[in-house]
Amino acid sequence: MTQREGATDHEFKVTDLNVYYGRVHVLQDVSLTMGREPLGMVGRNGMGKSTLVKAIAGFIPVRSGSIEFEGNDLTGRRAYQINHAGIGYVPQGRRIFPSLSVHEHLTMVGAKKTDRWNVAAIYELFPRLAERMSNGGAQLSGGEQQMLAIGRALLSNPRLLIMDEPSEGLAPAVVDHLAEVLRSVVNEGQSVLLIEQNLRFATELCDRILVMVNGRIAADVPASEIANSPEQQNRYLGVV
Repeated sequence: MTQREGATDHEFKVTDLNVYYGRVHVLQDVSLTMGREPLGMVGRNGMGKSTLVKAIAGFIPVRSGSIEFEGNDLTGRRAYQINHAGIGYVPQGRRIFPSLSVHEHLTMVGAKKTDRWNVAAIYELFPRLAERMSNGGAQLSGGEQQMLAIGRALLSNPRLLIMDEPSEGLAPAVVDHLAEVLRSVVNEGQSVLLIEQNLRFATELCDRILVMVNGRIAADVPASEIANSPEQQNRYLGVV
């Protein structure tokens, strides 16, 4: 990986990113920059949000543009290389192994006891996982599976954690609990890029919100502004 001169510590930068599915131009010159602050991205279904994070995480190819983190060019790198560069990924749909226990999921990552995020720390963050440590993935509720997916990603001790629709399919009370836990992680200094359809969840966790419309970044606004603007919510999200 080559390091870009003049890059600031912890800077994450996507520049003019273009991604295609066959002949369909899904991402069109997408650019964004973030530092340590949590950044949220919202948008309706089919706007390209998940495609963007899959491209960042190395799961789909990029036609043109660049992805950089802490001065390192990650464009075209494989998923494991991007993870080793300090970017963790919580995929949409959780991708929990149904036959592995909670504890097996967490110990397979290989975190050291001296790491900030080790298995004991994950059990402290999510006590419910400690209670269910012997249960298989298929025996967990949706909320428990999401906790496990987040815990598994944290065990790589990422400097940037990308989460794709973590509130999807969860009951409101579970979403509120998840937001509370994640706020504690962010307040501790964890950098987060959050992809969400749930505007309330995104604005509770992030101070800055990007809006994606038809494969482009249509707005970059303070979270408080879009949270309190029915006009913006209707224009970008069609929710009011």
